[in-house]
Amino acid sequence: MHLDLRKLDLNLLLVFNAIYQQKSVTAAANELAMSPSALSHALTRLRLSLGDELFVRLGNQMQATLRAEQIAEPVSQALQQLSASLSLNERFDPISSERCFVFSASDYTAFAILPRVMAALQKSAPKLKIKVVNSSQKLAIADLAAGHIDFALGYDEERLPLPAGIEDFDWLQDEYVVIASQQHSLIRGKLTLAQYLKARHAIVTPWNENRGVIDFVLDGLCLQREVVMQLPTVMVAPFIVAESELLMTIPRHAAETLARAAPITIYPAPFKIPPYTLKIYSHCKYARTEAHLWLRKELMRLVPSG
Repeated sequence: MHLDLRKLDLNLLLVFNAIYQQKSVTAAANELAMSPSALSHALTRLRLSLGDELFVRLGNQMQATLRAEQIAEPVSQALQQLSASLSLNERFDPISSERCFVFSASDYTAFAILPRVMAALQKSAPKLKIKVVNSSQKLAIADLAAGHIDFALGYDEERLPLPAGIEDFDWLQDEYVVIASQQHSLIRGKLTLAQYLKARHAIVTPWNENRGVIDFVLDGLCLQREVVMQLPTVMVAPFIVAESELLMTIPRHAAETLARAAPITIYPAPFKIPPYTLKIYSHCKYARTEAHLWLRKELMRLVPSG
């Protein structure tokens, strides 16, 4: 064991990790249920122990020094591994637990799963908390591995091999449909392939992709559509479609719900599209805890039928 470790209060590593993640003394203090003053004193002790400033204030944020950047990931991993190890045999009572589960999701994946989940958890786990953070990428591998999130919601239309340690299960499979304004000038009755290709289209690209999954399907059929609008979120889509001549191709589960909010019509896609599969990802380091196993079982129980 390194000699300096004997002199270090290991609780100070929690302080370090919280400040590094939050970039704020106040936010870190709230996370650790400490006063800002107590946290500042703890930071002073940690600076003396490690012989480095660790964080310097720049504007409203605490900016990590080079030394802090070097130790941040090892400290985070060590704390997560320790927490996971200590909680492996911890009994989980859904009725009384006040645990907070963190999900990473785009707006559509959250829209697809969380209303149903929260409705059920109100009965089976009334004190449980759910936190949803924005999904900045299709699969938040680093956040899953570090334990910053419990589950990531997403999809993998390419079915690529998963990174080491990442586990997944299919939650919801859905078909793609086309939504259009009820007053669309090109469509009369059934939507044909010719009408689809002649129309202009809107797509959702939450990660700023250049193209949508449907465009790759059309590539395989040697067909092409004209995309004139890209949106970062699906929630605004029905209102844009209802007031325009644009078509949009989205999963039926979303289309039927959104149709209750705007005057749009739902049409079967005029060509074959592989089904949409909403997947739930976790990391094997944490997936064996009683709490994770319970919630995973609940999620599987809540898979929509039909």
